[in-house]
Amino acid sequence: MAVRRDLFPPVLLALLLLAGPGRGAADDASRSYHGHAAIPGCSNKFQLVKVKNWVNGTEGATVVGLTASFGVSVPPNVNEARKAFSVLTDPLDCCSNLTSKLTDSIAIATRGGCPFTAKAENAQAAGAAALLIINDSEELYEMVCNENDTSIDVAIPVLMIPQSAGKNLKDLLDQGAKVEIQLYSPIRPVVELSAGFLLIMAVGTIVCASLWSEFVACEQVDEHYNQLTRQEGPNSGTNHSQDKEIFEISAKGAAVFIVVASVFLLLLFYLMSSWVTWVLIVFFCIGGIEGMHVCLVTIVSRIFKDWGQKTVQIPYFGEVLTLSVGIIPFCMVFAILWVVYRHSSFAWIGQDILGICLMITVLQMARLPNIRVASALLCAAFVYDIFWVFISPLLFHESVMIAVATGDGSGEALPMLLRIPRFFDPWGGYDMIGFGDIIFPGLLVAFSYRFDRAGKKGILNGYFLWLTVGYAVGLFLTYLALFLMDGHGQPALLYLVPCTLGLIVVLGWIRGELPHLWNYGRRSENLGVEQA
Repeated sequence: MAVRRDLFPPVLLALLLLAGPGRGAADDASRSYHGHAAIPGCSNKFQLVKVKNWVNGTEGATVVGLTASFGVSVPPNVNEARKAFSVLTDPLDCCSNLTSKLTDSIAIATRGGCPFTAKAENAQAAGAAALLIINDSEELYEMVCNENDTSIDVAIPVLMIPQSAGKNLKDLLDQGAKVEIQLYSPIRPVVELSAGFLLIMAVGTIVCASLWSEFVACEQVDEHYNQLTRQEGPNSGTNHSQDKEIFEISAKGAAVFIVVASVFLLLLFYLMSSWVTWVLIVFFCIGGIEGMHVCLVTIVSRIFKDWGQKTVQIPYFGEVLTLSVGIIPFCMVFAILWVVYRHSSFAWIGQDILGICLMITVLQMARLPNIRVASALLCAAFVYDIFWVFISPLLFHESVMIAVATGDGSGEALPMLLRIPRFFDPWGGYDMIGFGDIIFPGLLVAFSYRFDRAGKKGILNGYFLWLTVGYAVGLFLTYLALFLMDGHGQPALLYLVPCTLGLIVVLGWIRGELPHLWNYGRRSENLGVEQA
């Protein structure tokens, strides 16, 4: 096994950049309005609304709209919502007295020409039961009161619908079709089990990666861990692990990371398009294929020891494991199928499998030598995450991190995250966590396990168990913050770094081992750059 000490290997650097810390939730069903709250009748929460429609008695696709900061709310239960026929306003912009008959009907108007409140008051005066405003884009604009408004008395629901959905309804009405509409806004559950499953997946990935070398690959920790070497276990049955390279992260590399990562993120922000997203999808697939290949070869070699020793000569590649020849095509087909069906309802399963395999492999390949380097890396990532989520909107008018993570209108979301559907949420969506939120703390948790094993520490007087619990607590706090902040994206490392790095520093200080943790392995720098 070779140990290399450089800033970052190119492959690992690319992974850390692409696996930028991600946010963890789908869009919330409601969020607070902080605009002209002093104006009476203009302080409602913005709520997503399901717009069910029937065309000549046949049910169509449900549309999602967004309520205004004024008007009344819609029922939360579909059984409480009543159907009403829809009518186009005349004039269509609903900016003057209406000539169309709207009594107990749902009025449909276009955006523009006058304030939203004027449209709502005109529709209400004509007897409309609700007002749907067709936006001039696919985004759902937050309709607020005009600065000149002194008091708003709108007693009907007012909501905006996307341009494409509104145009479809308008065309149907122009053709003489009878369109019935039903409005309701189901309440999003406070506790969603998918968040718990995601927490288990993230914690399980870190624990699995930490224990992988000893219990799966059957490598044993060398007592001279300060040289960052490993010895092959007697039962491994393989010899290919002898060529395995371990990249030791340096403090200088941690400092360089935040600069390079920021530049890379800005490039994605300004150049984000469908072809850029496709490049990142290809990189993800290449990394996922390699990660799945390494994991499967290790597991199969562990179960069938003889299979891990048979090799075959292949032109250009030289001598390779026969097992790899069979497994790599399987991994490639798996990744290709995920790309083909990535928009299907079950695609998250393939994405999570590829991602978990990739992260386990990365956590085996890259290691932290001590808490000094861990502090440099995690503190840099901590600042990086907070700046690009919370501070970047002040400079770029939107959160650069969230814009990049969601694809910024490219039509494709970045795949460098674990996600799981919100199974019991009537609004659907996904809970998710970026690879960076697992890899960065995972490097520290994996270090704590090797430190405990080298020092022959028990479970309770070691650090691995407590850091694993700390990571789980930090992830829980992230989702709690998402709930308290009305679903606005949160930098997960804001909570994960104090709960892992902060915890090991405090525990080390209490136990009197902090100097040992801080300088652990530094003597190896004088023993040569590479050891077998």
